[in-house]
Amino acid sequence: MKRTLLNLALVCALGIAYLATPAQAVLPDEVLDDPVLEERARELSRELRCLVCRNESIDESNADLARDLRLLVRERLVEGDSNEQALEFIVDRYGEYVLLRPTTGGSNWILWAAGPLMLLLAGGVGYGYLRGREAAPKTQEAALSEAEQERLRQILED
Repeated sequence: MKRTLLNLALVCALGIAYLATPAQAVLPDEVLDDPVLEERARELSRELRCLVCRNESIDESNADLARDLRLLVRERLVEGDSNEQALEFIVDRYGEYVLLRPTTGGSNWILWAAGPLMLLLAGGVGYGYLRGREAAPKTQEAALSEAEQERLRQILED
């Protein structure tokens, strides 16, 4: 009985480990005959975003557009393109959004720098606000009049 439970636990653990690995959507008819080219195609497929699924690579996506992009990558590699040339071709066609890791050059540097710049700006505004409060004249609270003090005494005595 103990051995059966141990085997069942092992099978469950292996099943969970299998299910936890990312699914590969590459169909058998897409696979290239040359294993070197296929490995390059898989490497490039992991760097390209599925335009339908947004945050999945085309290697993991089952969308029709992802399949078309996988086939396009393989077609470019078979024609003799280097990895960089194939990526450049696809980026020229679909835009830089297709890259899962956008470049830091060109106009993208504004996007990369926006977060830290906003943090510095917010820190400066907060510092200026606190310094302004510190320099503001202190207001004194007005003392109670004789009538108010008498009324307060009556309330406290009751």
